[in-house]
Amino acid sequence: MEEKKTGAARTQPAVRDEFWTDERISSFLQFLPPEGVPADYHILQKAYRGMLPDAFERFLEYFVEAGHDLNVRHVDGSTFLDHVAKHRCSTEYARLLEQAGAVHSAGWVAIPVGAGPAR
Repeated sequence: MEEKKTGAARTQPAVRDEFWTDERISSFLQFLPPEGVPADYHILQKAYRGMLPDAFERFLEYFVEAGHDLNVRHVDGSTFLDHVAKHRCSTEYARLLEQAGAVHSAGWVAIPVGAGPAR
């Protein structure tokens, strides 16, 4: 039996130069949401978390062509663009979403990078 790996030994190396086929990218459209989460929001979240920007850009074309809603609201009223824009390294993803037609919710307020919660 192989000894259990711990720490850095148990992680897989990051793959940054992998080519994603159109079939693989479009397969993200099939993800089913957990209860209480809008389907389109869940699909966008899965793609955002799982793809580098070049694949995410291609995914957005499939998403829109399939009739999905880029401006779907989460249960709290926020759009997916609101969610992405809060992340420190999301500038490219936010730009791609806006380019595809995504908008911020009416009450959205930009949080400066590095700004933490109020104390």
